[in-house]
Amino acid sequence: MTAAETAIETIQREMTVFARRARASAGRMHPELSLVSYTLLGHLEERGGCRATDLAAHYALDKSTVSRQVAALERAGLVARRVDPDDHRVQVLDLTEAGREILSQVHDSRRAAFRERLSGWPPEDLTRFATYLTRYNA
Repeated sequence: MTAAETAIETIQREMTVFARRARASAGRMHPELSLVSYTLLGHLEERGGCRATDLAAHYALDKSTVSRQVAALERAGLVARRVDPDDHRVQVLDLTEAGREILSQVHDSRRAAFRERLSGWPPEDLTRFATYLTRYNA
């Protein structure tokens, strides 16, 4: 195996570990939120609200899957529907104040966890790592 192939294998393995850790840590960050719930709430926050069909399209999920997730978030009081002012036939999902508060708590917890995990890294390594992640996700 070439050095590049070995590196790619290592990256794949470590990204899988990273994803597993993210899923496992979601429940510890806030017991009411799964990783999927957190992700949907984050998307709603980032977009300032959107339609459920937009969520399904963005995450390449079946509409019924998103519908179940959204219904659970509505029951928990974290998401509410409003009529789209541009098209009264369309409903837009928005975070409620409780949804914003929980998302803020999770952001703060995650930020603290990242700071702790990366506290011993030199600034130049942090900068390089941030650049590589941005490049990879682009």
